[in-house]
Amino acid sequence: MYTFLLALLFALPTTDTPVADPPADKINWMTFEEAVEANKTEKRKIFIDVYTDWCGWCKRMDATTFSDPAVVKYMNEKYYAVKLDAEQKEDIEFDGRTFKYVPNGRRGYHELAATLMNGKMSYPTVVFLDENFAMLQPLPGYRKAEEFLPILTYLGGDHHKSTPWESYQKQYKAEQQTAKG
Repeated sequence: MYTFLLALLFALPTTDTPVADPPADKINWMTFEEAVEANKTEKRKIFIDVYTDWCGWCKRMDATTFSDPAVVKYMNEKYYAVKLDAEQKEDIEFDGRTFKYVPNGRRGYHELAATLMNGKMSYPTVVFLDENFAMLQPLPGYRKAEEFLPILTYLGGDHHKSTPWESYQKQYKAEQQTAKG
């Protein structure tokens, strides 16, 4: 009996057991605050999915684009991925400012979402920030994985610093055709 209990006790995980990485088939979503903290130890670009609970296209993007294996892999390697409910009630402290929920008619909005989307409240909108939280690009609207991945790699790989989008897009398509054989 005691042997069984001792074996069971030693088989239980301890607090020293490392936390497992997120599943490779899912994006490692964080809160904005978690991304800010993580960025203090390892600099990465920040990707923010600004959504609402009632947005059908947001749900579709979750189910399709954000579930695509290539999108998941690249996102988890190059970005801190944030889910930001544009109607969340909780305050967010960032850069010496407190962003709050603003009641407005039947539905309100969060000041951080409005700031990131330049006041154009359209869902879904994805926002790309650089490693220092400077705006790279807000992009409104649903995008399929095959449309989204070139944008993700263009900004994530810093190609936007030296290559015009049209040139990169042609290069990306050519590389994809070559890879397919």
